[in-house]
Amino acid sequence: MIDKMLPYLLSGISVGGQYALIAVGYTMVYGILRLINFAHGDIFTAAGFFMVYIAAALPVPLAIPLVVILTVLLGVTVERVAYKPLRSAPRMSVMISAIGVSYLLQNLMWYVTGGLAKQYPVIPWISDSVTIGSATTKMVTLITPVLTILLVLALVTIIQKTKIGMAMRAVSKDFETAQLMGIKINSVISTTFVIGSLLAAVGSVLYFSNYTSVTPTVGAMPGLKAFVAAVFGGIGSIPGAVIGAFIIGICENIIKALGYTTFSDAFTFALLIVILLFKPTGLFGEKTSEKV
Repeated sequence: MIDKMLPYLLSGISVGGQYALIAVGYTMVYGILRLINFAHGDIFTAAGFFMVYIAAALPVPLAIPLVVILTVLLGVTVERVAYKPLRSAPRMSVMISAIGVSYLLQNLMWYVTGGLAKQYPVIPWISDSVTIGSATTKMVTLITPVLTILLVLALVTIIQKTKIGMAMRAVSKDFETAQLMGIKINSVISTTFVIGSLLAAVGSVLYFSNYTSVTPTVGAMPGLKAFVAAVFGGIGSIPGAVIGAFIIGICENIIKALGYTTFSDAFTFALLIVILLFKPTGLFGEKTSEKV
């Protein structure tokens, strides 16, 4: 039984780490702007296509940092073009803008690629096979949870120990007061999108090293599951998003191991309904009160 479950458990931990890197982007943007950035999954997909085309012209070690830079630029551009002009608009307007950006990015990717699936390049070393007990998997499966935890610890350190981190915490507590106190709101928001897009780029390298086909809509499901993870953990809480992502990744792979593959995606969204019914703030979310 253990021999049968081990490959699924390893895969669940790995996928959970990839969801976590995407979920952190959702939860950071929500924590500061109270905005669900629906385009985040498409930025993750764009990072996959960037790698496909850049790796065709450059060696992979040079392509990876260039992909990260382009993904960060895309994330910041989306914020400047689609969200910044609506900063004082009703929240619904910003949400509609986010959905519009998501479909715009998807359609641009359809146009550029012709809608054809592209083969993700082989990343040296992390794409190598490795045997653990009775399970054979890729090295990326082992690297993902370790790298995810290191990146999240670095992020938490930045938020707790640096000046920009202090500004982020201030803005997340009270946007208007932080602005009155002289905090440069635009810089804080841009930094948030930089960090979220950077983590999405790293997550895409790890994800597509396992699932090697890139299509314009491939980021939709990981993006939705990462969003559920952020809600499950308590949207606005970085540790909560990470823990929620690992729980979802492991649970859906255990469901596959039990032979109920058809229901693995349904489980994630059923979990979202249960959480919203019984604990809307999530595992680590704080209750918020609206100012009158």
